[in-house]
Amino acid sequence: MQRRKLGASDLEVSIQGYGCMGLAGWYGPRDDREAEATLLRALDLGINFLDTADVYGGGENETFIGGVLKHRRRDYVLATKFGSLWKDAFTPIGVDCSRAHCLEACDASLKRLGVETIDLYYAHRVDPNVPIEETVGAMAELVKAGKVRYLGLSEAGPNTLKRAHQVHPITALQTEYSLLSREPEAAIIPACRELGIAFVAYSPVGRGMLSGHAMRGEALPGTDFRSKFPRFTGANFEHNLGVAQRLGPLAKKRGCTPAQLALAWLHAKGPDIFPLPGPKRRAYLEENAAAAAIELAPAEVAAIEAAVAWTELKGTRYPESSMSRLGI
Repeated sequence: MQRRKLGASDLEVSIQGYGCMGLAGWYGPRDDREAEATLLRALDLGINFLDTADVYGGGENETFIGGVLKHRRRDYVLATKFGSLWKDAFTPIGVDCSRAHCLEACDASLKRLGVETIDLYYAHRVDPNVPIEETVGAMAELVKAGKVRYLGLSEAGPNTLKRAHQVHPITALQTEYSLLSREPEAAIIPACRELGIAFVAYSPVGRGMLSGHAMRGEALPGTDFRSKFPRFTGANFEHNLGVAQRLGPLAKKRGCTPAQLALAWLHAKGPDIFPLPGPKRRAYLEENAAAAAIELAPAEVAAIEAAVAWTELKGTRYPESSMSRLGI
């Protein structure tokens, strides 16, 4: 797996990362045995950019990762997040990115992960009640204390990103980005490029919608938080699946799977774009990793974008209770 510098940092990360949220049970039942094998397989494939958050599984995901990888700290670059508060996978409580919570949350994550330093520490969401300058100022204190190496934001708008970057360099911005969610192209990705900030694309396969194996929300396990997502439920699902399935013939022509083509499209969007798929099983992990070797010509990129018209999608990408927390 090829590696590149992440933004202006000295972190050498795989051009495709691994999102660990699915291992926490938010995409259906947990299988810790397969999760451990998948996490270790990611490292074997050269995927060294691992992403988690203190909210995944109420901290259990960090504890799990720390336990599995306790003897392999030199083999991976670790990102985690703070500030997003949830009762469970379906019930957001709010956001707390105050200085006090930032410092407390970091210490708790370090303990659960069993590490001395977090390589990349994100504010999971922008707190509408706390100036971004206060949040990033607190995060900068963690850098000074040696607890964190670099800083990131998740789902922040371009103006917030620029204000944050004035307080302390921001290394990466993480936001949902896929063929089915191309909103960042308008202003967020240009702002990142202006500031030299890497863009980490989470849910790059449209939460499975682009994989060719998507299930409607009503048929998913009750523990799968997609079961409440507007794009996966009711009449929206059939319509959106029809849009996503237009990728299939193009993938067949290219000799790859739809998921691989969706990831290859992201890799083709620029060397500063780092897709972050999060498969729960080794087979899908290996399928995704192979996409990093697929090179698309400009004409192929244009054909993919013309076929999968994301503006035709119905339903928001999160439930209404979470949409207000995005792009602030």
